[in-house]
Amino acid sequence: MATAPTKPAAPVKKESSGASSIFALLTIPICLVVAVLIFLFILGDSSHYAGGDVEHGNPQDVFGTVHRGGPIVPVIMSFVLMVIVFSIERAIVIGRASGSGSVDAFVRKITSLLNAGNIDGASAECDKQKGSVANVIKSGLKKYREMEADGTLTIDQKTMAIQKDIEEATALEMPMLEQNLTIIATLVSIGTLMGLLGTVVGMIRAFATLAASGAPNTSELSSSISEALINTALGITTSASSIILYNFFTSKIDKLTYAIDETGFSIVQTFATHAKKA
Repeated sequence: MATAPTKPAAPVKKESSGASSIFALLTIPICLVVAVLIFLFILGDSSHYAGGDVEHGNPQDVFGTVHRGGPIVPVIMSFVLMVIVFSIERAIVIGRASGSGSVDAFVRKITSLLNAGNIDGASAECDKQKGSVANVIKSGLKKYREMEADGTLTIDQKTMAIQKDIEEATALEMPMLEQNLTIIATLVSIGTLMGLLGTVVGMIRAFATLAASGAPNTSELSSSISEALINTALGITTSASSIILYNFFTSKIDKLTYAIDETGFSIVQTFATHAKKA
């Protein structure tokens, strides 16, 4: 009885994409819960306040000072945790996509083998390198061999077929690298806005307390403003780290994309040159 044909690698990429989406959906609420627990039981511990009085005592260290920032603090802390977790996850994914060795050295080796006409050697190097870049190049080399054996198409049609195969392989591999980067990019803006919101809420609360007391207290007002600004500091820290990490990862992805484009162009040019000489 004939067996059903297996599908190509596309479903594997869909599974990877789905796993990454599930990871994001789980990470966001977990980070929020962890941040709330840290805020309540670590930063809000009585040991960080004078006399152990969390409600009225003055903060004795940085933990107590951050805790006095108010209920917006755990939200911003969850953003910080998200930046850390998603950055680690992206670093692992992009590291795997790069393969087992240097991408630049791999591209140089593949280009050298292509110039020498050693297609089998180039394919073997892809097996050694592994990763997304090697997968795309190996797909192009496989199509190269298929076009060599095809006697029905013109040279231009064959080169177009190789180029299309490389583009399709790239379309399957590269989007996986960009997943969850949008979350880091979003935290750039949300971190600052939530920090400002916490500061505004703290300032409103400080002036409301001052008005209710009936007598101006410069010391108390300064202390309240200082506590309110904790939110701004945390928000700016979140945004700054998000910007740095987002740019770092996008530059890594651009480097991989450039390596694929450069090597893919070499494959097409090598085929065209050898086909014309044949």
